[in-house]
Amino acid sequence: MYKIMALDIGTKRIGIALSDFLHVLASGHSYIPRKPEEEALEKIANIAKENRVEKIVVGVPVNMDGTQGFQARDCIEFSKKITGFEVVYADERLSSETAEENLRSKKIDFRKEKGLVDMESACVILEQYLAEVQNKK
Repeated sequence: MYKIMALDIGTKRIGIALSDFLHVLASGHSYIPRKPEEEALEKIANIAKENRVEKIVVGVPVNMDGTQGFQARDCIEFSKKITGFEVVYADERLSSETAEENLRSKKIDFRKEKGLVDMESACVILEQYLAEVQNKK
């Protein structure tokens, strides 16, 4: 049994979420600085190993017209440096907006702690991915 990790890769921070072993629930785990890049990659690998992760879902911010802009390409380039895990990509359009709505509904003030939005975005990405996988069964 293994967990699935999701990453919301931004220019400053990376939000991290983890599934349960049944691949039903997604929970925000943490957020880490994006730079220095080698440290970020090491932290991701350590969190994945500690939590028995085999698959990492990377949110790719596709443009509304379906094309990949700079940020999407940046996420893909960063994720290519993750080794030892299966990496899959998920369209994360509007995940930050959904994350902010989720935090507001929980009455969590994220304005001073932007990393909370990144972590919640990773959770949204993972929830969407898990739902897609369930729907294919």
